[in-house]
Amino acid sequence: MSGLVLKLGPRERVLINGAVIENGDRRSRLSIITPNANILRLRDAIHPEDAKTPVRRLCYAAQLILTGDAEPGEARHQLLRNIEELSRILTDPDSRRLLAGATEALLNEQFYQCLKALRALIPREDRLLAAAVK
Repeated sequence: MSGLVLKLGPRERVLINGAVIENGDRRSRLSIITPNANILRLRDAIHPEDAKTPVRRLCYAAQLILTGDAEPGEARHQLLRNIEELSRILTDPDSRRLLAGATEALLNEQFYQCLKALRALIPREDRLLAAAVK
């Protein structure tokens, strides 16, 4: 049996296809065997008030698709435009690879993979913004 295995800590919450599920008092493992299930660990969620930078806004937009709060078709077009804009700024090979991966995942309606690729850009964005403030 293949699929995603979630390892949850005590009282950890996860969103699966719009339903919030909270783990019990002990660590546990869940096997998700349904393909294309929308899953988001709530500890990884970006809150609206934290979506103040370009990369975080993209992550938040991808997250809205996963949570079912945005219509995938319409949101996908906006995300593609914003990823294209970001690719004009982040031109190093690693950023290009992550942005290409996010684009490919988005085109294949793999929204979690898109979010994962975009989240990997957050530390780089933080460093660039910190350097700009100095």
